[in-house]
Amino acid sequence: MATAPTKTLRFAGLGVLLTTLAGCATAPMSRLASPGSASPSDPNVVKTKVPHKVATHAPAVVKVGECPVPAIDHARAGHAVDTSDKKYSNLWNRIRAGLRLPRMEGPRVARYEQWFANNPQYVENMLQRANLYLYQIVQDVSKRNMPMEIALLPAIESAYSPDAYSRSAAIGLWQFEPSTGRLWGLKNNWWYNGERDIIASTNAALDFLQSLHNQFHSWDLALAAYNAGQGTVEAAIAHNKALGLGTHYRDLRLPLQTEHYVPKLMAFVNIVRDPAKYGLTLRAIPNSPYFVRVNTGSQVDLSVIARLANMSLKQLYAINPGFTHWATAPNGPHTILVPVATKAALIEGLSQLPPQDRMQWARHRVVPGDTLYGISREYGVSIAAIRSTNHLYGDLLHVGQNLLIPMAGRRLVVSRHPAARTEVALARSGPQRVKIIHRVRPGDTLWSIAERYRVYVTQLERWNVLNAHDVLRLGQRILIWASPAMVPSAMAKTRVTE
Repeated sequence: MATAPTKTLRFAGLGVLLTTLAGCATAPMSRLASPGSASPSDPNVVKTKVPHKVATHAPAVVKVGECPVPAIDHARAGHAVDTSDKKYSNLWNRIRAGLRLPRMEGPRVARYEQWFANNPQYVENMLQRANLYLYQIVQDVSKRNMPMEIALLPAIESAYSPDAYSRSAAIGLWQFEPSTGRLWGLKNNWWYNGERDIIASTNAALDFLQSLHNQFHSWDLALAAYNAGQGTVEAAIAHNKALGLGTHYRDLRLPLQTEHYVPKLMAFVNIVRDPAKYGLTLRAIPNSPYFVRVNTGSQVDLSVIARLANMSLKQLYAINPGFTHWATAPNGPHTILVPVATKAALIEGLSQLPPQDRMQWARHRVVPGDTLYGISREYGVSIAAIRSTNHLYGDLLHVGQNLLIPMAGRRLVVSRHPAARTEVALARSGPQRVKIIHRVRPGDTLWSIAERYRVYVTQLERWNVLNAHDVLRLGQRILIWASPAMVPSAMAKTRVTE
């Protein structure tokens, strides 16, 4: 996890299994719980035995506290390998060619190797997500001439999920805490979160890691500092210096989570290096880009982008997780990622799109008694969105003032009367709407529910007083006003006309 220099330890991603791994038993680890992973009792998980013990290729094992870990070279390991060309059709082979850190062995590494081997479904699900992003990460790592082990770090941080969220508010593939994200230039507003943006967060993480390597002159110490914070590693080094002890990674007494962090990464590196040894198969990933960046020029409704690119909103959000609502941010970034094959169609479609069709707006004229809070509730948008759109810096409104209210790709029917509020028709097609109560099931999100019933996430937010990032509970009742054609008639309970 990317933490601020003086912050205390936070851990995210796969988890370090603190309680389970506090000791250093050498018995094989058959079942360990990992946050976000499939339960070992899940019938979809196939128990796999590690075929044989890893052959020794690492430096001699030395003692760190009670647990032995291998020594790691503290200079830049290995020689740079050119992995930028196209001689590798399979991205995994390109990654293997760029692995440069010395191999690590020991009980901790072996435990994580066996955990991955015993949870093939977890690995499969994780790498299905990685399939979308890994080429871009590898490209950025290669351009900086960094070890390819760094491209595998999101497996430990977030299991390659840009939606991963920790208790310490770390978020995204690289698990940036908000303060650290700001420090490394990641923007965050109502419309957009740079910590979840694939390209922005990757560049920030690599900047941070390179800075740590320049400071500590060691990739293992840089990784430890990325997890625990620079201050934690600096303090451990200063403590050892005062006692006349060594200051290499293997010599330091670091928080237990951090002592497991590098071995865990190296265990996954070993899996990637030779998956068959652990009874695993890594599906080939093409060594070519999955997505490409397209300049939209201005704010645009994401549903319009999805339509022009001939893809679903779910697919669009999967590669653009930085956008937190229904449109790109009014003040940028005015770029969007789309699959390579759809680039030409999107550019042509945007060039022919009338400006008024990029976004739809309601115009609200302020009357006595209006407040930003009341207006935001009326239209189902946040106060932050209204402020951003209208360049407001406080809560003061003036009677007669006109406000533009962003509305997500809806047909607007606006009427204004002194004694009546503005009416907004939220229907996508046709006036008839059916009241549906949807009970949340495993895997449901507001995005998936909206896609299923062909409504907008903002509508679900308004109807249920929710936020797009609220965690849904199993069995939770979600109110939906849907088109009758989109749901079985048996589900219809009340017919209404908006």
